[in-house]
Amino acid sequence: MIARRTLLKTGAAAALGAPALSGMAQQAVTLKFHTFMSPQSNVWLSMHKPWMDKVEKESGGRIKFEGYPAMQLGGTPVQLYDQVKDGVVDVVWTLPGNTAGRFPRIEVFELPFMMNNAEATSKAFWEYSQTVASDEFKDTQVLALHVHGPGVIHTADKAVKSIADLRGMKLRGPTRQVTKLLGVLGATPVGMPLPGIPDALSKGTINGCVIPWEVVPAVKVNELTKFHAEFDPAGGSLYTTTFVMAMNKAKYNSLAPDLKKVIDNNSGMATSAFLGKTQQGNDSIGRKTASDRGNSIYTVSVVEAQDFRRKARTVEVEWVEDMNKKGFDGKKLLDTARSLIEKHGKTTKA
Repeated sequence: MIARRTLLKTGAAAALGAPALSGMAQQAVTLKFHTFMSPQSNVWLSMHKPWMDKVEKESGGRIKFEGYPAMQLGGTPVQLYDQVKDGVVDVVWTLPGNTAGRFPRIEVFELPFMMNNAEATSKAFWEYSQTVASDEFKDTQVLALHVHGPGVIHTADKAVKSIADLRGMKLRGPTRQVTKLLGVLGATPVGMPLPGIPDALSKGTINGCVIPWEVVPAVKVNELTKFHAEFDPAGGSLYTTTFVMAMNKAKYNSLAPDLKKVIDNNSGMATSAFLGKTQQGNDSIGRKTASDRGNSIYTVSVVEAQDFRRKARTVEVEWVEDMNKKGFDGKKLLDTARSLIEKHGKTTKA
């Protein structure tokens, strides 16, 4: 009889405890992280995975990630932002510039010779977005905004040492502003997402591309091109590209308050700076893969860069005019971005 009572008490306690246990289980969440970068890329291994690991650890394992690089959940890189907006996936890392003209105000950071270093420019990008373009990504919960290191010209059969060398070359550009830049420099611009580069170079669809050093090995540009033109940092960076890491808004809002705090603690200016700094930090690794193969690397001097700057000014002027037509104060946006880059550049070591 005693044994039966004990059993009943134990059973009742278990039943009463079940809802609490169930409630705790509901607080745990698994998030699908989707991107176009390959699983072997520096971006995936040194930026995305460490960020996910940090969030998992700080949540005590109650936030877990399923990582899907290389578009493993389907779709194309162009569709990534809509995938996270619509809740097809939970978190994405992508280029706003994949959808030309959709995020016009943040394109200011992709204008020629704007950036100083990726960490400082990423901080500026975050502050700019929060202050003068806060509704640009209103459809998602933005976690971080950043840029990559200085853009480099990579060509298959001909070295680029001056603007004249670009004439007639078919060059892949990542975004609307960068393809405009290639056009005013005399090249024939070809817009395409990063994963399309190896096939296009192999088939001769393009003669070269512009990408930062760090991503070179991920798309075999060290193997598929022989010539590289980088710019002396003292003369400025030819261009950079903007990136956004965003979360589905409904998924974020559904998190328990303490889990939201974990996400918040791994979002914002510090996270943006980490991503930018890490990405540019990998430039030396990518550059070495080209030099180790005996490829030719030419450094455009400060004096030589002046020709590029003069030509590239057209892109800046057109962007300001385009913003004015859209009802924004283009010059004010440009001046704001420049002043923020300068401000953060003073406190950020290159």
